[in-house]
Amino acid sequence: MSEATIEGKGTGDFLGTGRRKSSVARVRVRPGDGQIEINSKPLDVFFPNEQQRQAVLAPLKATEKTGDVNVVIRVHGGGITGQADACKLGIARALKVMNDELEETLRDGGMLTRDSRMKERKKPGLRGARRGTQFSKR
Repeated sequence: MSEATIEGKGTGDFLGTGRRKSSVARVRVRPGDGQIEINSKPLDVFFPNEQQRQAVLAPLKATEKTGDVNVVIRVHGGGITGQADACKLGIARALKVMNDELEETLRDGGMLTRDSRMKERKKPGLRGARRGTQFSKR
């Protein structure tokens, strides 16, 4: 493989963008042998937690493409769980672009729906989104 292909600059790539909380993942899927690279690191190095690895692999397992495609992901922002879920959505969207027949399988698994839950904003006069100030008797 050439260096340009590893970096994700191939022409036969299928793109997908995933978002969760404040994380954004840009995903490239191409035919290959099942390698997954996140921010130039292997999947098990970037996500040491098994739960997050399973979230990232869920769309590939549901469509049975685990060993058929290579995935290159650039993810930033948020925490590790948000990044894992952003990767999951990005992979699902890229697989849908790659093969439109997979959409029903991915949609039934809930992998094409963005989780819209975000952090609630802080309100004036309060210490957080809902927590008030501590009561003082004197």
